[in-house]
Amino acid sequence: MNIQSHFEDIDTPTGVMRTYIHRPDVEGSFPVILFYSEIFQQTGPIERAAKLMASHGYAVLVPEVFHELNPIGTVLGYDDAGREKGNADKHAKDVQSYDSDNVALIKFAQQQDWCNGHIGAMGVCIGGHLAFRAALQPEVKGAACFYATDLHIQVIPNQPGQHSMERLADIKGELCMIWGKQDNHIPTDALAKIYTELNASDITFTWHEFNAGHAFMRDEGDGGRYDAQTAMLGYQLALNLFGRTLR
Repeated sequence: MNIQSHFEDIDTPTGVMRTYIHRPDVEGSFPVILFYSEIFQQTGPIERAAKLMASHGYAVLVPEVFHELNPIGTVLGYDDAGREKGNADKHAKDVQSYDSDNVALIKFAQQQDWCNGHIGAMGVCIGGHLAFRAALQPEVKGAACFYATDLHIQVIPNQPGQHSMERLADIKGELCMIWGKQDNHIPTDALAKIYTELNASDITFTWHEFNAGHAFMRDEGDGGRYDAQTAMLGYQLALNLFGRTLR
């Protein structure tokens, strides 16, 4: 399916959030996927991943996750300077701001004639966490979370009781949790802790661990991380989730 791409500047309580939109280039309305990037924002790999999902019949919205902290259009490099800036931004933005971003994104999508009202979320790295966080919104029916960082620790600033794992009762949609067993950012005991807590909840979820490292979906930068075959399996799992929950 051919796609079209454009952007919108969406007002949020913490400022204007540029959001890149990739959607089928045909008339009609489609399910929406809120697609959350790594700390680097919409890089080439993120744009290509969003377009891949859009080509399967989804309207994919990629917000600038640190819009309060950078000029509009900022894309950080896959280098030491980019990582340093992105990690500093991660420590500076609190979870309540992500929540208000999600509310703004959902409201915007629901007002578009190309949205059919069904909304999901997807993301990689911190974006995997943000997709998990988006699932706190009742409108989000499915979330595909790829190697979601910081679910097991207190890194993203939050008020007591507001950490994402403390809000499991608010998740009503289905989760698809995808991990690399050799991920140096998420140790084995952290995976076990997250799984145990999810399994003790009423959340419907699937859990997938692959023999891969962190950022195995990324087809650029940090040589040696990309695993094309496993990445394709990851896309198929996400498409399976959205095919069941957003159709």
